[in-house]
Amino acid sequence: MPILGPLKHFAGDVQGLTFYSGRLFVRLFSRPFYFADMLEQMYLLGVGSLFLVVLTGVFAGQGMALQFSIELADFGSKNYLGRVMAIAIIRELGPVLAGLMVAARVAAGITAELGSMKSSEQIDALVAFGVDPIKKLAVPRFWALFIMMPILTIICDFVAIAGGYIIAVYIAHSSGTAYWTNVIYKLTLGNFIIGLVKPFLFAMIIASISTYMGFSTAGGTKGVGRSTTDSVVACSITILMINFLFTRLVVPRLQGLM
Repeated sequence: MPILGPLKHFAGDVQGLTFYSGRLFVRLFSRPFYFADMLEQMYLLGVGSLFLVVLTGVFAGQGMALQFSIELADFGSKNYLGRVMAIAIIRELGPVLAGLMVAARVAAGITAELGSMKSSEQIDALVAFGVDPIKKLAVPRFWALFIMMPILTIICDFVAIAGGYIIAVYIAHSSGTAYWTNVIYKLTLGNFIIGLVKPFLFAMIIASISTYMGFSTAGGTKGVGRSTTDSVVACSITILMINFLFTRLVVPRLQGLM
């Protein structure tokens, strides 16, 4: 049947990614540590994504605030806009938006770079000189994303809520003091936990999938392009799937902290 081919290919990728993730996890805590490479990747992956995350956060926050302000106005509850924005952005929109934007930019870059190195046999050369490609190339990128992803998410949350403030005051004509009071009211421990655990999970997803796709690239230039596209698609879908599972399984257990 025509569907069996893609299913076998998908099952093979899942199996390969699972074994690769195990090997990557073991190497995270073993010597040697390439600190200089990690700092370089923190700048390239984290700081390089800052403008994209800020721009996305501002416009997404303003669009959401505009929609919510119209709906809340029907019930005479415009002053509660800050509360709704804080819940929606800190728990869901901020982490997911930052994750998807970083996946779109960073996962494509990592896979293309490693895929090109694989195609030009540079990775084989590393192995020939006794250098472990996973430790040298994947581990620094993993730690860089693991550190920078929560920072980018916090920045995305802040600019999205600030964008909502502009809509609340200048378009919805509600009180700015009430907006920030309600935002602060929802900065609870439960919301912080939800909003800060997700970025760590998304960082692990992006780092594992993008480096695996890069290392498993085959077929020259055409293969690099195919791996890059597959990497972005796989990261984006996995982020959305993990976000749903986390919200479904973990959030109800934190109700007492919200």
